[in-house]
Amino acid sequence: MLDWLYVGKIVNTHGIKGEVRVISESDFTDERFAEGSKLYIHNEKNKRYQPIFVQSYRRHKQFDLLTFQGYPTINDVEPLKGCKLFISTEQLSDLEEDAFYYHEIIGCTVVSEEGTVLGEIKEILSPGANDVWVVKTKGKDILLPYIGDVVKEVNIENKQVIVHLLPGLIDDES
Repeated sequence: MLDWLYVGKIVNTHGIKGEVRVISESDFTDERFAEGSKLYIHNEKNKRYQPIFVQSYRRHKQFDLLTFQGYPTINDVEPLKGCKLFISTEQLSDLEEDAFYYHEIIGCTVVSEEGTVLGEIKEILSPGANDVWVVKTKGKDILLPYIGDVVKEVNIENKQVIVHLLPGLIDDES
């Protein structure tokens, strides 16, 4: 049985030539949505995963715009609105050392170098030069930049991340 990873949702059509707007939840969009890539559309009604192949990909504002092979018009893609896109875990490629997939990081417990449990990573943002890991705490969320000065150790097997807290990363009021 295959395991599935959620990579995005088709939120609307774009133009009349079969392009769709996708809100991506994927870490490597250029690779994930490259021409010829195989994605799976999850059909909520029959619980099936239907393969679909990317014909083209481009970024436009905050969206990823995709066309699919065999879906040349707006009428072809209209029924796909609201559908979720997945890949199988078998499609994951090996990463370089010290590189991680989002699904491996989300859910990890974050611990300071002093041993204080800070919370759990709930989301990863990609605003620019480096990712930002959002840590859910009992109070305000902590935004941790994924840089060597902050993230000291990532242990995927134990679902734990050890961090060095730079001044200003945590509000002292919380």
